[in-house]
Amino acid sequence: MLTAAGAHNPTEQCNWFSEGNLTQPRVTERLDPSGCFFLSILPHGQAVLVLVWIFVLLTLFSFLVNGLTLFGLGRSEDLSWEPRVAFFKNLILSDLLQTATFGPPVIHSLAQRRTMAFSTWCNVQYFVGTVSIFSSLLTITCMALERYLYVCHAIHYLVILTQMRRRLALALIWIYSISVGTINVMLLHMGRGQKNEQVTRGLLCEPDMVEQTMGFPRASAVFRKCMGSITLLVCLMVYAFSYLRMYQDARNARMPFNTVNTKARRTVLFYCGMLLLQLLPLLLKVASDALWEVEGTAAMVALPGPIPSDTAVALHMSLLVMLLLPPLINPVVYGLRNAEVRRAMLSLFRWRIARRDADALGGRDETWIHCASKLSSGGAD
Repeated sequence: MLTAAGAHNPTEQCNWFSEGNLTQPRVTERLDPSGCFFLSILPHGQAVLVLVWIFVLLTLFSFLVNGLTLFGLGRSEDLSWEPRVAFFKNLILSDLLQTATFGPPVIHSLAQRRTMAFSTWCNVQYFVGTVSIFSSLLTITCMALERYLYVCHAIHYLVILTQMRRRLALALIWIYSISVGTINVMLLHMGRGQKNEQVTRGLLCEPDMVEQTMGFPRASAVFRKCMGSITLLVCLMVYAFSYLRMYQDARNARMPFNTVNTKARRTVLFYCGMLLLQLLPLLLKVASDALWEVEGTAAMVALPGPIPSDTAVALHMSLLVMLLLPPLINPVVYGLRNAEVRRAMLSLFRWRIARRDADALGGRDETWIHCASKLSSGGAD
């Protein structure tokens, strides 16, 4: 049973400093290291409950919106041949994979009030999360490049973006993403760092927490941050080039009439704003990597002791929330704003209503046939 003081201040259940070790917690019998690390991050029970509801709602809505959009696109024969729809389906697949990788583990950690254990599942989550993030980033870049070809090179659009080249682009997206994830995990376990603890100090196996648990292997950290920064920079350059060229063509089309293409300007600003929101988790990681060099936010977690600073906790929790925002907004930004996609979704609901009505009519017809057969058999007797 907890004493009144222990119930009032849960962090008192952990004695963080022992005589022989000033960096590892000496845990009392009441809480294990995972529970102590969790209390150092979220000592207030009300905040935990609020976060549980936030992550549950984000996860459920993400699954619902992405699942319905993917199902609606799959049933539409009119959109199946379009290259942009193929890239959009790939983005939805990456978002579903990202939501399934990040959402349930965070909810489980919050519900159990424990940080993530460093196990095989932690390595799988780290690998799949890396692959899904890189795949989403590259897919959005290919979607911007596809729109550029459609707007600025409409005559040669189908000649340039053939079905084989589209499939090759999708295959290269996944090959590149899987390769980066595989090399990163291999370097993580081949480095000179040693596994410090059996549990991580975060609610998710994100890079800084995993690298801290493995003793900060330098090769893995340098590779991850270099590849992430280079990929992000190239994708931003391609995205900026594509939409600036589209805006220039739209503006030049209006210049002979001495008018300003306000719609084109708003469209470009909207998609650029949505891109920044999509890249917010990556931008946060790049900023933290640049600020704290190789150790990233884990440097703040490790110093001055096992209890993380408020900045480290804020960065970690902000990253967890922002990882679930892009999968939720991507179907709205890149799908439902398009009239053809909206018609496909409306046809899905109409098909569902028509099927339900047909089933109801079929049930009434079967009842009528059954009653008629009873009356005919009774009359014959």
